[in-house]
Amino acid sequence: MSGPQLFQPLDVGGLTLSNRIVIAPMCQYSAVDGCMTDWHLIHLGHLALTGAGVLTIEATAVEPEGRISYGDVGLWDDATEAAMARVLESVRRHSDMPIAIQLGHAGRKASTDLPWKGERQLPVDGAHGWETLAPSPLPYAPEQRAPLALDAAGLARVRDRFADSARRAARLGLDAIQIHAAHGYLLHQFLSPLSNRREDAYGGSLENRMRFPLEVYDAVRGAFPADRPVTVRVSGSDWVEGGWDEAQTIAFAQALEARGCAAIHVSSGGLDPRQQIPVGPSYQVPLARAVKRAVSIPVVAVGLISDYQQAEAIVATGDADMVALARTILYDPRWPWHAAAALGARVKAPDQYLRSQPRQYKHLFDVEGSAEN
Repeated sequence: MSGPQLFQPLDVGGLTLSNRIVIAPMCQYSAVDGCMTDWHLIHLGHLALTGAGVLTIEATAVEPEGRISYGDVGLWDDATEAAMARVLESVRRHSDMPIAIQLGHAGRKASTDLPWKGERQLPVDGAHGWETLAPSPLPYAPEQRAPLALDAAGLARVRDRFADSARRAARLGLDAIQIHAAHGYLLHQFLSPLSNRREDAYGGSLENRMRFPLEVYDAVRGAFPADRPVTVRVSGSDWVEGGWDEAQTIAFAQALEARGCAAIHVSSGGLDPRQQIPVGPSYQVPLARAVKRAVSIPVVAVGLISDYQQAEAIVATGDADMVALARTILYDPRWPWHAAAALGARVKAPDQYLRSQPRQYKHLFDVEGSAEN
């Protein structure tokens, strides 16, 4: 097919994306008791008009204790489901962009204040704090309290909560689920030998450390319609000696692929404050490239991808099948339009915005594919 690879369609587990631009999940810390608010309607609504291939709802907790902060979105009961349904109904009225949701559990990194209030861990007996959970009673940082280690009943409960949230996501008509197994949250805590010191079947060897995340994947996959994709986000490295690394990530990705996982989204870090991350443009792309070479399912690259030619090169060279944008698209919500203009491609735009098409890019907007009013 002719034209830039960034704007070629892609099938992800039966879901067809119009291009390779993924809007990554971005926590807004603006929910009330897990319920989405008008902020989410505004935030998701404007992102759904950007022309990207898919929009991913922020990390959504499967139980109250799984929230990063008291401002996190949840999908654990009828109230949180109804609040999300209201937002989705409005967004879909003006956009047909596929919408995915990231389901997760913060584990020992839960019970924190909002980022703009310091993000410190809140006390259990405070107004907005609670007891945290983890594979082992090891705090994220030395100054924090130790979490409670999940016992057999706790593991079963969390696994079932993931499945229940997946069923609610299906009822909401969401197009895909991404399971959050990255950034130092609960499933990543099980994967890494730095945070998982269990001596049962869920700790020790790589096979054992992967066991609970794979059980969660199986539970979600079984609860979500077979014709809709389930994907997983991973941290390709802890960036700490003796921690989770590229080789283990590849083994995990291959195990997920064997279970029917539709795509792998490769990020990194977040598990240990000692991390030494080589931050720079495309710094996580080598991790995505390594996973892509080891699996046949689509792979998403993310991390300081902001230049149009940079994004095109990542996809065109085969380092990854898609690029995910977070801070970049918050700063420039029309990034897909601008990328299409720079690369000579076409992009979908709402009918109400067609008049904004610059004269020098008179074939930029896909008029026939624009959303209905």
